[in-house]
Amino acid sequence: MTDWIGATFTDRAGWDHLETLVDLGDRMAGSAGEREAAELTRDALSAAGARDAHLDEFDVTGWTRGTSTVRVDGRDLACIALPRSPASDATGAFADLGYGLPTDFDRELEGKVVLVSSAVPDYYERFIHRREKYYRAVQAGAAAFVFENHVEGCLAPTGSVGTGDDPIGDIPAVGVSKEVGARLSRWCSGDDAHPVTVEVDCEYGPATSRNVHAVVGPDTDEEVLVTSHVDAHDIAEGAMDNGAGTAMVVQVARALARRESDLERSVRFVCYGSEEVGLCGSTHDAERRDLDRVKAIVNCDGVLQGRTLSAYTHGFDDLERVLREVAEHFDHPLGMNPQQGPHSDHWPYVLAGGVPAYHVTSETDGRGRGWGHTRADTLDKLESRDLREGAILLTELVVRLARADTEVARRPPEDIVAALEREGHAEGLRITGDLDSLD
Repeated sequence: MTDWIGATFTDRAGWDHLETLVDLGDRMAGSAGEREAAELTRDALSAAGARDAHLDEFDVTGWTRGTSTVRVDGRDLACIALPRSPASDATGAFADLGYGLPTDFDRELEGKVVLVSSAVPDYYERFIHRREKYYRAVQAGAAAFVFENHVEGCLAPTGSVGTGDDPIGDIPAVGVSKEVGARLSRWCSGDDAHPVTVEVDCEYGPATSRNVHAVVGPDTDEEVLVTSHVDAHDIAEGAMDNGAGTAMVVQVARALARRESDLERSVRFVCYGSEEVGLCGSTHDAERRDLDRVKAIVNCDGVLQGRTLSAYTHGFDDLERVLREVAEHFDHPLGMNPQQGPHSDHWPYVLAGGVPAYHVTSETDGRGRGWGHTRADTLDKLESRDLREGAILLTELVVRLARADTEVARRPPEDIVAALEREGHAEGLRITGDLDSLD
């Protein structure tokens, strides 16, 4: 039967939910907006036909931005504080570290204000996360951290510098546009360069976040998880990151409810809180869940940045096989990256329990996040067509994963760590403390 395909392609439930989320305003971790987004997502999943839709609360460190600045010789330059920056100020000599590769920190940086780009060059063998660059700056004794967008357009980037276990960073951190970064480099280089002052005003303290849960399919011990995160940075609508992922979960839930008789294993939807500040919601869930019962995870984060879906498969051969089967069945392109992708909500399950997990994103022409983590992450850049096409493909993927005869072999955590070592990720994850529990 293919009626579900036509119904999904003409269904507005996911897109309507996306519009609802982006119109909420601030969905920052632990905020009232994040709570409302979780409640609305719970209701949307229930309306989609899922059962037992409910919220699971947990504690986080909330963070609220104030006014921040970068000052040179009495002149203030536009910037935004990076979430989990401490409220503090620092003044020091300026150091432009370019891309912020590991070797770029091998110089005298004690007491300096360092500038690093959000990009990683094409020739470098791995992605370097913002938090790794920040922690390297801290370890080198820098006084402040300035994160420069590599995308033109006067857009300052945001992004957390803390972790779930160590939520507030050690030195003030701000994001600046590519244009402001260029001006800093021009003003602050040379023998007569002025010192740079970074001031961050913010508040932080105890807060509550929550995960959204719902289920379709039979009541079985083994289950497939379909996930996203509802929180977003407070400076924009959070349309791509990650209203789109949560909208995709709602749309897939609608389609799976229509195909419930095809499901041979339980399918659980989990839309996490507080992903943007250290994968807090997914870590909370992974620590409390019996991971042996989780057959596979389909995590949606970045699914509407481009039309063609792509997935990290983390070296799980069976996941690659099922993804190819879906692509061939629909004669539709699906991208694949077999390497480790340790920067979204699937990762706590992969690292702790060797759980087979897709991180589903989408193919783009540019490098890095593009409009993501800036004020330009808005609904007008996304297409409802892409949401509906993607939902059809992911629905079929989940149905196949939920078959009793679909085998998805697990990998021991030590194999995951070995893969991280081979691919060059382990060094950065140790810098940020994200491998401490396994070392």
